[in-house]
Amino acid sequence: MQASSRVALNTFILYGRMILTMGISLYSTRIVLKALGDLDYGIFNLIAGTIVMLSFLNAAMSTASQRYLSFHQGKKDYNKQKQVFTNSLFLHIFLGILIVILLEIAGLFLFDGFLNIPESRVHSAKIIYHYMAVTVFFTVIAVPFTGLLIAHENIWWVAIVNIVETFLKLAIAVSLFYIEFDKLITYGVLSASITIITFFLYAVFSFKRYSECTFENLFKPEKNSIRELTSFAGWNLIGALCGMGRNQGLALILNLFFGAVINAAYGIASQVGAQLLFFSRTMLSALNPQIMKSEGSGDRERMLRLSMMASKFGLFLLAIFAIPIIFEMPSILRFWLNDIPDHTIIFCRLVLIGSLTNQLTIGIQSAMQAYGDIKYYQIIVGGMLLFNLPLAYTILKFSDFPPYSVLVSYVFIEFCACVLRLIFAKYKLKLSIKKYFENVIFKEIIALGIIILFNILVVECIEMPYRFGFTLIVSFLISLPTIYVFGLNSAERLMLNGIINKLRLKIFKS
Repeated sequence: MQASSRVALNTFILYGRMILTMGISLYSTRIVLKALGDLDYGIFNLIAGTIVMLSFLNAAMSTASQRYLSFHQGKKDYNKQKQVFTNSLFLHIFLGILIVILLEIAGLFLFDGFLNIPESRVHSAKIIYHYMAVTVFFTVIAVPFTGLLIAHENIWWVAIVNIVETFLKLAIAVSLFYIEFDKLITYGVLSASITIITFFLYAVFSFKRYSECTFENLFKPEKNSIRELTSFAGWNLIGALCGMGRNQGLALILNLFFGAVINAAYGIASQVGAQLLFFSRTMLSALNPQIMKSEGSGDRERMLRLSMMASKFGLFLLAIFAIPIIFEMPSILRFWLNDIPDHTIIFCRLVLIGSLTNQLTIGIQSAMQAYGDIKYYQIIVGGMLLFNLPLAYTILKFSDFPPYSVLVSYVFIEFCACVLRLIFAKYKLKLSIKKYFENVIFKEIIALGIIILFNILVVECIEMPYRFGFTLIVSFLISLPTIYVFGLNSAERLMLNGIINKLRLKIFKS
């Protein structure tokens, strides 16, 4: 299958998965919020977020495995692929054990007056913390398997596992209404158990399907390979820690100044942002292996071209839905949650604006990962993200600014990080900044300006029940031709036309 057709097919599969899982996940959140209440829901998000912050987690580490597997696929070196997998699995088993130990040590201090949790709920919070800390091990050792699947562009099994995971979460959410035991403990323990189930689904399939997925020489690691993986994963983890630390650190700062209830609003905003980011991450999941393989085969020009395309399409795929949702946020949240925790509307809007800002250079992040020399990139860009914490703390400590000022600083820091990524791409990858602005930024500004103007007109001129549905549908219909005409260049339009024609022929033939 040609690369463009494979990317298109994988994108189609992932979007089908995304539409299903996003709808179910958002509905599950509504059920869980109603079952647990603002306080317990805020506590769960605080504990779960703390686990994420301290364990560095899945997405960043999977990049190392995926990068080297895809890179050596581009070189057509099977033995190296096999070596990368076994050494990656060995490394992640070690890291998984180490991280669980560190989490348990951290747990001795987090509940000793650091987290602002009512005394009556501390015992429940401790229980779910310990369960979730153990499941981090399975999250970590699943990384080589998910990296292998993505490197092989086997998106359909990833989609199936995600769908199973989503339905399990829905079942847990519904069960909360029929359980007499402590609902917070029940929800935390059952949610943590899903991680173990998904690990076995990934692992069993990978062992059956791919010959390079093996235990052979697992505990006889090759030193050079381990050193290479460790170096890349280590710097990648530093960058991931900065990003995750920023996100959860903001939750902790809000908790310190305003209590656990404010974490319900922040948790909902994070959920909305994460669900909508599926639109761009889905495309990146399909495109990233080609970016890595292009660099592995020595085709830097194609790699940069795909990276610029990823930035552009990543922003557009998020903006198509994020822009009308930003304008209609109050009515959407009332429809979704009924009772909206204080500050949720402005939190959600600012998180989405920050996510849109990040997408301006999302393809550059993939290009730097493909390049491989990420030490100073992760230190400087990650450090910029982490700078958000002292900035937010200072804002709240020495002023009377409202809670949402923390997220205003979040948007500003995201913009600064975008500037730094472009500077690194210029000096490391020889990317032309002028070309990037001409092919990406300027076209994005024109297309998004038209879409925003249309949404302003709809909100100002139309009053009707459930207007948000009308706004979403009509904005979507306006956005597609606007992006096609003003957002894409001639080469991208030709490529898109070719992919659509191929998919249409396959559909009609089948």
